[in-house]
Parts: sequence; structure tokens; C-alpha cells
Amino acid sequence: MQAIVADLEAAGYLTRTRTGRRTRYTVNPDSSFRHPAQEGLRVGPFLALLAAADDAGEPGPAAALANHDRAGPGAPGPGRPG
Repeated sequence: MQAIVADLEAAGYLTRTRTGRRTRYTVNPDSSFRHPAQEGLRVGPFLALLAAADDAGEPGPAAALANHDRAGPGAPGPGRPG
């Protein structure tokens, strides 16, 4: 996990601020996606979309992935019969 955070920080997607024993991470919403298919698209609106789905009580993509990971391989889940 630390390597991923370090990579995101090095690429400018987030900043890490240390206050005492706590670390605060701040996402840079103006950073752009790196993949050519998303050229010109910013991270901020994508994160806002995910947050809006969560606020509306809808199981957005992040919740679906989290539930899938908890269920384990071969367990019933989205797209798999129970």
C-alpha cells in the first residue's frame, strides 16, 4: 500500500501532510489521468461521480468491488449466480 501511495504522490495525484503522528492525504482534483484513452480528463470529476453514487445510497463501483473482494473467489456476487 505504501508503494502505491508513494507512486500517486510522485505523480502529483495526492499530497501527504504529516501532523504529529497523523498523516493526512489530499487528492489533487486537477490532475489528469495518464492513460491515452482518458486524455484530457481530470481525476476530480471522476471522484465526485463515485462520491455522488455513494451519497445517494447506490452501491457504486467501489462498493461492488469491496463486496466482491469480501465474498472471496467463487462466491456469489455481481454477475455470478448464487
